[in-house]
Amino acid sequence: MNEPHELIQTPVLTEKATLLSEKQGKYVFRVSPRANKLQIKQAIEKLFGKKVAAVNTANFAGKKRRERRPDAGRTAHWKKAIVTLKEGEKIDLA
Repeated sequence: MNEPHELIQTPVLTEKATLLSEKQGKYVFRVSPRANKLQIKQAIEKLFGKKVAAVNTANFAGKKRRERRPDAGRTAHWKKAIVTLKEGEKIDLA
């Protein structure tokens, strides 16, 4: 699981994430729930060739969803990483 493509799943391209990247140089990624900050930092540096200053993470629990059966379903648990790049670094996600 130490491959960068396994750790970094997708970039998050929301309005809030776009403002973070434009104003503060922070980029938001959906990452593997088992990945730690050091692994995320190394994966970003290897994939994009940029220097990472800091990594913040947040775990999100899956939401309950209704199904036809009485047993309720659930969406998957996931993890978000907010990656701060060093001054002058940029990633082109679009």
